[in-house]
Amino acid sequence: MSFLKAEWRKLAMANYEVDPALLKPYVPHGTELDTWNGTNYVSLVGFMFLNTKMLGVKIPFHVNFEEVNLRFYVKYKDGAEWKRGVVFIKEIVPKHAITFVANTLYGEHYATHKMKHTWTENESSRQVSYAWKVAKQWQKFSVEAERELSLIEEGSETEFITEHYWGYTKKNDTTTTEYEVTHPKWQQYEVKNYDIDVDFGATYGDTFQFLNEETPKSVMLAEGSLITVEGKRTLK
Repeated sequence: MSFLKAEWRKLAMANYEVDPALLKPYVPHGTELDTWNGTNYVSLVGFMFLNTKMLGVKIPFHVNFEEVNLRFYVKYKDGAEWKRGVVFIKEIVPKHAITFVANTLYGEHYATHKMKHTWTENESSRQVSYAWKVAKQWQKFSVEAERELSLIEEGSETEFITEHYWGYTKKNDTTTTEYEVTHPKWQQYEVKNYDIDVDFGATYGDTFQFLNEETPKSVMLAEGSLITVEGKRTLK
């Protein structure tokens, strides 16, 4: 049985080019940075968890909720296979119990903050917005996109950002945990405009303060799908 089943929906992603030296302290043992056309990315990602079940059970008041995270991309060679995965700097959710379970069982870096979201659409576009409160200030990431879905092109930057199926967590300098995330290939809404009003330093630490002044190389909106998170294993 999968550890978690849910839907991830309306994933807004802002992707920033960064110096690989910045990410080196966060890279889990045994993995290496994964790049697209030689570029290292960190991504600000906001989305909704819907219809969430843990070990097949819906937990009251923990079924539908927002998440916003900052992540980067790695790969791990498992025998002859390269696995493409993500590493999370921090994941923000509005539920203390989710933070406790994720940090305790998976060693992740969850934090609990007040959160809200809006999804609206009109005849020509859709608007998706995620907000979270840090240090008494609301942070916000919003996207305006086409109303209709389109395919994600193979070999594209969007495919690179969305098609990572493994999570890696740095336990210490010699131990890494790995878990699989399953989902079908996603479709996207072409982004027309976006607004990022985020204090990255307050949210993610001084290391990422510089992103306040940076412009993302790309912004995406994926529809998402049903997903599963499988049990973890330890890599040594």
